[in-house]
Amino acid sequence: MNPPKPPECGDELPEIPNKRYFTIGEASELCAVKSHVLRYWEQEFIQLAPVKRRGNRRYYQREDIELIRHIRGLLYGQGFTISGARQQLETTLNGAPQSVSIQDIAQQIQRILIALREGLKHIDRAD
Repeated sequence: MNPPKPPECGDELPEIPNKRYFTIGEASELCAVKSHVLRYWEQEFIQLAPVKRRGNRRYYQREDIELIRHIRGLLYGQGFTISGARQQLETTLNGAPQSVSIQDIAQQIQRILIALREGLKHIDRAD
């Protein structure tokens, strides 16, 4: 039995559900790329930084899923190399003025708080 074939770049990707966090498996399905590819892309694209919690588990948010889909389109759809896609992302994100909403700032602060809480729990357990 053959595994299901992921959608090609021209195919429709599934709609992103309205939820706060997605596991790496869910992100993989939503973006039609394998989990190991997502982990590799995290090393190659500094913009892709999911929240990490207990046991170094990754939790992606909606903007992470959208970024992954954009990276996927650059690499698979437009034929960019990793280096070229990285440059394209930097130009796109840095070249145009970015509007930052209060909600975006609040989400970034929440990510930092979660990371700090997890770090403190780890320290408390060691004592």
